[in-house]
Amino acid sequence: MTLRMHFRPKVLASTVIALSVVAVVVLANGWRTRAARRAQHPTFIGSATCAQCHNAEYAAWKTSQHSLAMQNAQPGAVLGRFDSTRFTDAGITTTFFRRDDRYVVNTEGADGRLHDFDVRYTFGVFPLQQYLVELPGGHVQALLTAWDSRPAAQGGQRWFSLNPGAVVEHSSEFHWTGRQYNWNYMCADCHSTAVRKNYDARTDQFHTTMSEINVSCESCHGPGSAHASWGQYPGWIRHLFWNTDGLPAQLAERRGVHWSIDSVSGNARRNRPRESDREIETCAQCHARRSHIADGYTAGKRLLDYYAPLLLTGDLYYPDGQQHDEVYTYGSFLQSKMYHAGVTCADCHDPHTQKLRRPGNQVCAQCHRTAKYDTPAHTFHPAGSTGARCVSCHLPDTTYMQIDPRHDHSIRIPRPDLSVSLGVPNACNRCHTNRDAQWAATEVRTWYHRTPDGFQRFATAFAADDRRQPHAADSLTAIATDQTEPAIVRASAVARLAQQPEPVSQQAARAWAQDKNPLIRLAALQVVETFPPDARRPIALPLLSDSARAIRQEAAWLLAPISAQITSPAQRRAFQRAASEFVASQQYNADRAPSRFALGAFYAQLGQLDSATTEFHAAIKLSPRLVQAYVALAAVLQEQGRVPEAIAELQQAMTIAPNDPQVAALLRSLTTRAR
Repeated sequence: MTLRMHFRPKVLASTVIALSVVAVVVLANGWRTRAARRAQHPTFIGSATCAQCHNAEYAAWKTSQHSLAMQNAQPGAVLGRFDSTRFTDAGITTTFFRRDDRYVVNTEGADGRLHDFDVRYTFGVFPLQQYLVELPGGHVQALLTAWDSRPAAQGGQRWFSLNPGAVVEHSSEFHWTGRQYNWNYMCADCHSTAVRKNYDARTDQFHTTMSEINVSCESCHGPGSAHASWGQYPGWIRHLFWNTDGLPAQLAERRGVHWSIDSVSGNARRNRPRESDREIETCAQCHARRSHIADGYTAGKRLLDYYAPLLLTGDLYYPDGQQHDEVYTYGSFLQSKMYHAGVTCADCHDPHTQKLRRPGNQVCAQCHRTAKYDTPAHTFHPAGSTGARCVSCHLPDTTYMQIDPRHDHSIRIPRPDLSVSLGVPNACNRCHTNRDAQWAATEVRTWYHRTPDGFQRFATAFAADDRRQPHAADSLTAIATDQTEPAIVRASAVARLAQQPEPVSQQAARAWAQDKNPLIRLAALQVVETFPPDARRPIALPLLSDSARAIRQEAAWLLAPISAQITSPAQRRAFQRAASEFVASQQYNADRAPSRFALGAFYAQLGQLDSATTEFHAAIKLSPRLVQAYVALAAVLQEQGRVPEAIAELQQAMTIAPNDPQVAALLRSLTTRAR
C-alpha cells in the first residue's frame, strides 16, 4: 500500500511562514548576541563614518567651533599672520614666519634664549586662536602670544599677549614652556576626542593619543561602533530586538518633552520633570571647572567617576554665585532657576552647530511670553536697545583671555542692592559705568516698588564666610540644610563649613554624607576631614562603597590614618578597592606636583614611608618651590631616623620661603635634637 502525504495549500503556507519567523528569530537573536558583545566594548569609529547616515547633523557640526577646536597647523587652519611679523611684550620679541610648509615661532625658550619652534597645532578659532608647540618628551605647550581673529573693525587681526606685561622667568612653571601651560594636562581633554594622556612618570614623557583631533560626534555620543553595527539591520529588526540604539550616551532627556507657557505668569512649565542629568553632565565634561580624577572617560559614563566639579568657592565665584574666575558654565547653571525648572543645555543651544536655537531674545521666548517680557514695560529700556536684550540683564558676560566675553549662566535677576551691601558686580553698572551701584539699586526699587529677591538667596551667607564674620557658620548651616536650595549651593555651603573655626556636629556631617546628591556627599567628606581620625570612621566607612568614584577616593583618603583599625573583611576589601582608586588617580596625574604630594601624604598615613619619600621627592622635582613637600619629606625622614637628610631638606625650604614659620620651627627642633 502506498502512503501519500497530502498538504493543503493553507497549511503549507502557514508552515512556511512559521518556519520563516523561527528562522528570522534565530538569526536576529544571533545578530543581537553578536551586537551585544560588541556593545560591551565599543570602539571609536570617527565622524566620517557617522556622516554616512547622519549627513545633516554632520554638516551642521562642520560649521561649529567644536569641529575647529584643534587642527593641524596647515593652510586654511592657521589664521595668524606668519609673515615675519614681530610682537614684543614684557621685553620679549616674538617673530612669526614660514619656513617651507611649516609655521614657525621664534621666541624665548625654557633656557631663556631665543629659539625657533615649529607650530604643530592650532587651538581654537574665534575670537582668538592659540598655537601649540611640541617640545621633547611629548610635552605639547601653548604659546602665550595668540592671534585675535575678530575683524579688524572690532580690534582684531593682530597678535596679542594672554598675560600682557607680565615678566615671567623662563624657569617658572608659568612660562609658556612650563607645566601650567602644558596641553597634555591642561587643555587636551576638552579640545579633542577620546584623549588619553599616557604620561610616563619614570621618564617624564607623554605619549598622548586621541581618536580625533577635534571635538567630534563621539565626544558627546560616545564610541560609535555598536551603534554603527545596530544601524546595519533593517528598521523592523532593530525595533523588535533592541531597546537602545547602541550609543553609550543616551541623550534622551528632551525626547517627548514640551513646554507650555502659562497665560498668566508668562512662564513655561515642562510637561514632565527632568529625571536625569545625562545631557548636562555630558556637556560638563568640558564646560565645567573641575579636576580630572581618572582616565578613560567616554560620553555616557558618570561624571563623578572621572571628574570632581569645583564648588562655589570665593576664589572662583563672587559671594552671590556670579562667575569671577574662569569657571565656564556648569557650576553657574546648576544654581539657576532654569536648571531647577528642568531646562537642559540643548533647550537653548543647538548641539551640533553650538549656536542658539533661535536668535537673540527669541531663544528666551521659547519659554517666556513675548508680550509680557520682551517689552519696555519689563525691560525698562527702549525696544531693540542693548538694555532690552535678555542676556544683558540675566546673562551678563565677563571677558576672559583678554578678548573672550562669556555669559554667566546662573541666569539671575540683577541685584545692584547686593553691589551696595556686598560689593559684588551687577548687570546694570556693566553698561551704566558712569553711575554707581546705589543709583542702580534705587532705579530697580523704583521700577518694582520693592527690591526683587531673585532665585539665588545665599549671597549674604557666603559673603559672611568670605569675610570670616563670626555668624558665618550659622548662616552656612542654614543654607546647607535647606532642601529648597540648589544642590551645588548646599554642597558649597557644606564645604565652606569645613573651613570654619566652629566645629560641625557629627550628626550634621552624617546627614550630609547620606544625602541623595553626590556633590553634597562629596562636600560632607571635606567636613569629616576636620574630625579626629577615630570620629571619621562611622561616617566615611559606608562611603567607601559609594556609587561615585570621587567619593570613594575621598573616603579612602580620610580613613588612611586608621586603616589598620578596619578589621571587618568586607570593610577591609572596600577600603583596599577605594585606596587603589585613590592611588590610581594620583598616578594618572603624576605629571603634577600636587598629585605626587597627595600620594606621598597618603602613603605616609598608611605607614609606607619609603613610598612616601619617593613621592615627595618627585613632587619637589616637578615643582621646586612647593614648600609643603619639603616639610612633609623632612617629617618622614625624621620618622625614619634620617635626621641629617631632614635638616638638609628644611634648609633648602628656607632658601625658598625664609619667612615660613612652620619651616623655621621644624628646622630649629631638628637642629637642636641633632646636637
